[in-house]
Amino acid sequence: MEVVLAKINAAYPLSPETEQALKESVTECRFPRRYQLVRAGIYCKYAYFIEQGMTRSFWLVNGEEITTSFSCEGGIVFSMDELYYNKVSEEYVETLEEVVAYRIALSRLRELFQTNLELANWGRIIHQDEYRRLHRSHKERLTLSARERYEAFQQQFPQVCQRAQLGYIASYLGITLSTLSRLRRSKK
Repeated sequence: MEVVLAKINAAYPLSPETEQALKESVTECRFPRRYQLVRAGIYCKYAYFIEQGMTRSFWLVNGEEITTSFSCEGGIVFSMDELYYNKVSEEYVETLEEVVAYRIALSRLRELFQTNLELANWGRIIHQDEYRRLHRSHKERLTLSARERYEAFQQQFPQVCQRAQLGYIASYLGITLSTLSRLRRSKK
Protein backbone atom coordinates (compact mmCIF):
# COMPACT_ATOMS: atom_id res chain seq x y z
CA MET A 1 0.00 0.00 0.00
CA GLU A 2 3.08 2.12 -0.35
CA VAL A 3 2.03 4.12 -3.44
CA VAL A 4 -1.49 4.74 -2.12
CA LEU A 5 -0.26 5.96 1.27
CA ALA A 6 2.34 8.22 -0.34
CA LYS A 7 -0.37 9.85 -2.47
CA ILE A 8 -2.73 10.24 0.50
CA ASN A 9 0.03 11.72 2.65
CA ALA A 10 0.97 14.16 -0.12
CA ALA A 11 -2.62 15.48 -0.05
CA TYR A 12 -3.08 15.36 3.73
CA PRO A 13 -0.52 13.89 6.16
CA LEU A 14 -1.82 10.94 8.18
CA SER A 15 -0.62 9.81 11.58
CA PRO A 16 0.76 6.27 11.91
CA GLU A 17 -2.43 5.35 13.80
CA THR A 18 -4.65 6.53 10.95
CA GLU A 19 -2.49 4.74 8.39
CA GLN A 20 -2.87 1.56 10.44
CA ALA A 21 -6.65 1.98 10.70
CA LEU A 22 -6.81 2.34 6.91
CA LYS A 23 -4.54 -0.67 6.31
CA GLU A 24 -6.74 -2.78 8.58
CA SER A 25 -9.81 -1.76 6.55
CA VAL A 26 -8.63 -2.80 3.09
CA THR A 27 -8.08 -6.02 1.16
CA GLU A 28 -5.59 -6.35 -1.68
CA CYS A 29 -7.19 -7.31 -5.00
CA ARG A 30 -5.88 -7.91 -8.51
CA PHE A 31 -7.91 -7.29 -11.65
CA PRO A 32 -7.24 -8.07 -15.32
CA ARG A 33 -7.34 -5.47 -18.07
CA ARG A 34 -10.89 -4.36 -19.06
CA TYR A 35 -12.46 -5.48 -15.78
CA GLN A 36 -15.41 -3.36 -14.63
CA LEU A 37 -14.91 -2.31 -11.01
CA VAL A 38 -18.12 -0.26 -11.03
CA ARG A 39 -21.08 -0.92 -13.32
CA ALA A 40 -23.89 1.52 -14.00
CA GLY A 41 -27.20 0.35 -12.60
CA ILE A 42 -25.63 -2.25 -10.30
CA TYR A 43 -24.85 -1.45 -6.68
CA CYS A 44 -21.11 -1.68 -5.93
CA LYS A 45 -20.33 -1.68 -2.23
CA TYR A 46 -16.60 -0.96 -2.56
CA ALA A 47 -14.08 1.77 -3.29
CA TYR A 48 -10.68 0.88 -4.74
CA PHE A 49 -7.32 2.49 -3.97
CA ILE A 50 -5.09 1.92 -7.01
CA GLU A 51 -1.60 0.73 -6.15
CA GLN A 52 -0.63 -0.18 -9.71
CA GLY A 53 -2.37 0.26 -13.05
CA MET A 54 -4.90 2.64 -14.56
CA THR A 55 -8.68 2.91 -14.86
CA ARG A 56 -11.12 5.06 -16.75
CA SER A 57 -14.62 6.11 -15.83
CA PHE A 58 -17.26 6.44 -18.51
CA TRP A 59 -20.96 6.84 -19.21
CA LEU A 60 -22.81 4.74 -21.75
CA VAL A 61 -25.09 7.09 -23.71
CA ASN A 62 -27.13 5.73 -26.63
CA GLY A 63 -24.62 2.90 -27.01
CA GLU A 64 -21.62 5.24 -27.05
CA GLU A 65 -18.98 5.23 -24.30
CA ILE A 66 -18.11 8.74 -23.10
CA THR A 67 -14.94 8.83 -21.00
CA THR A 68 -15.27 11.11 -17.97
CA SER A 69 -11.98 10.56 -16.11
CA PHE A 70 -8.83 8.48 -15.70
CA SER A 71 -7.22 7.27 -12.47
CA CYS A 72 -3.66 6.05 -12.04
CA GLU A 73 -1.44 4.86 -9.22
CA GLY A 74 -2.35 6.40 -5.88
CA GLY A 75 -5.88 7.29 -6.97
CA ILE A 76 -9.17 6.08 -5.58
CA VAL A 77 -12.19 5.05 -7.65
CA PHE A 78 -15.77 4.57 -6.49
CA SER A 79 -19.29 5.68 -7.22
CA MET A 80 -20.06 9.02 -5.57
CA ASP A 81 -23.76 8.27 -6.02
CA GLU A 82 -23.38 5.14 -3.92
CA LEU A 83 -21.03 6.60 -1.29
CA TYR A 84 -23.05 9.73 -0.59
CA TYR A 85 -26.59 9.14 -1.82
CA ASN A 86 -27.03 5.36 -1.55
CA LYS A 87 -28.03 5.24 -5.23
CA VAL A 88 -26.61 2.98 -7.92
CA SER A 89 -23.94 4.46 -10.12
CA GLU A 90 -24.70 6.03 -13.48
CA GLU A 91 -21.09 5.49 -14.45
CA TYR A 92 -18.77 2.59 -15.22
CA VAL A 93 -15.19 2.25 -13.98
CA GLU A 94 -13.04 -0.09 -16.05
CA THR A 95 -9.40 -1.18 -15.73
CA LEU A 96 -7.24 -0.19 -18.71
CA GLU A 97 -4.31 -2.28 -17.51
CA GLU A 98 -3.83 -5.06 -15.02
CA VAL A 99 -4.58 -3.40 -11.68
CA VAL A 100 -3.42 -4.03 -8.14
CA ALA A 101 -5.85 -2.27 -5.80
CA TYR A 102 -6.90 -2.13 -2.18
CA ARG A 103 -10.63 -2.59 -1.73
CA ILE A 104 -12.55 -0.96 1.11
CA ALA A 105 -16.25 -1.32 1.82
CA LEU A 106 -18.12 1.95 1.26
CA SER A 107 -19.76 1.49 4.67
CA ARG A 108 -16.30 1.34 6.28
CA LEU A 109 -15.08 4.35 4.30
CA ARG A 110 -18.15 6.33 5.45
CA GLU A 111 -17.45 5.27 9.04
CA LEU A 112 -13.81 6.37 8.78
CA PHE A 113 -14.87 9.72 7.31
CA GLN A 114 -17.24 10.20 10.27
CA THR A 115 -14.85 9.10 13.02
CA ASN A 116 -11.37 10.05 11.79
CA LEU A 117 -10.67 13.74 11.21
CA GLU A 118 -7.51 13.06 9.20
CA LEU A 119 -9.31 10.82 6.73
CA ALA A 120 -12.29 13.18 6.63
CA ASN A 121 -9.92 16.03 5.71
CA TRP A 122 -8.20 13.89 3.09
CA GLY A 123 -11.63 13.02 1.66
CA ARG A 124 -12.54 16.71 1.52
CA ILE A 125 -9.29 17.54 -0.27
CA ILE A 126 -9.69 14.85 -2.95
CA HIS A 127 -13.23 16.05 -3.59
CA GLN A 128 -12.02 19.66 -3.86
CA ASP A 129 -9.38 18.53 -6.35
CA GLU A 130 -11.96 16.56 -8.34
CA TYR A 131 -14.31 19.55 -8.39
CA ARG A 132 -11.46 21.73 -9.67
CA ARG A 133 -10.62 19.15 -12.38
CA LEU A 134 -14.27 18.98 -13.47
CA HIS A 135 -14.56 22.77 -13.47
CA ARG A 136 -11.38 23.12 -15.56
CA SER A 137 -12.53 20.41 -17.98
CA HIS A 138 -15.93 22.06 -18.42
CA LYS A 139 -14.37 25.48 -18.99
CA GLU A 140 -11.86 24.05 -21.49
CA ARG A 141 -14.61 22.31 -23.47
CA LEU A 142 -16.51 25.60 -23.74
CA THR A 143 -13.61 27.96 -24.45
CA LEU A 144 -10.69 26.11 -26.04
CA SER A 145 -10.18 24.70 -29.51
CA ALA A 146 -9.64 20.96 -29.94
CA ARG A 147 -5.88 21.56 -30.28
CA GLU A 148 -5.77 23.67 -27.11
CA ARG A 149 -7.77 21.06 -25.17
CA TYR A 150 -5.40 18.31 -26.27
CA GLU A 151 -2.33 20.39 -25.35
CA ALA A 152 -3.81 21.16 -21.91
CA PHE A 153 -4.61 17.46 -21.43
CA GLN A 154 -1.02 16.51 -22.32
CA GLN A 155 0.30 18.91 -19.67
CA GLN A 156 -2.19 17.87 -16.99
CA PHE A 157 -2.12 14.10 -17.61
CA PRO A 158 1.17 13.04 -19.25
CA GLN A 159 0.90 9.48 -17.88
CA VAL A 160 -2.53 9.02 -19.40
CA CYS A 161 -1.25 10.23 -22.79
CA GLN A 162 1.39 7.49 -22.72
CA ARG A 163 -0.83 4.68 -21.43
CA ALA A 164 -4.45 5.12 -22.58
CA GLN A 165 -5.93 4.30 -25.98
CA LEU A 166 -6.36 7.34 -28.20
CA GLY A 167 -10.10 6.69 -28.56
CA TYR A 168 -10.56 7.08 -24.80
CA ILE A 169 -8.57 10.32 -24.78
CA ALA A 170 -10.56 11.68 -27.75
CA SER A 171 -13.80 10.81 -25.96
CA TYR A 172 -12.64 12.59 -22.80
CA LEU A 173 -11.73 15.67 -24.83
CA GLY A 174 -15.04 15.67 -26.70
CA ILE A 175 -13.43 15.26 -30.12
CA THR A 176 -13.38 12.50 -32.72
CA LEU A 177 -10.55 10.01 -32.97
CA SER A 178 -9.73 11.29 -36.47
CA THR A 179 -9.42 14.85 -35.11
CA LEU A 180 -7.09 13.68 -32.34
CA SER A 181 -4.99 11.71 -34.84
CA ARG A 182 -4.74 14.78 -37.08
CA LEU A 183 -3.66 16.94 -34.10
CA ARG A 184 -1.02 14.41 -33.11
CA ARG A 185 0.34 14.16 -36.69
CA SER A 186 0.57 17.93 -37.11
CA LYS A 187 2.52 18.22 -33.87
CA LYS A 188 5.33 15.92 -35.08
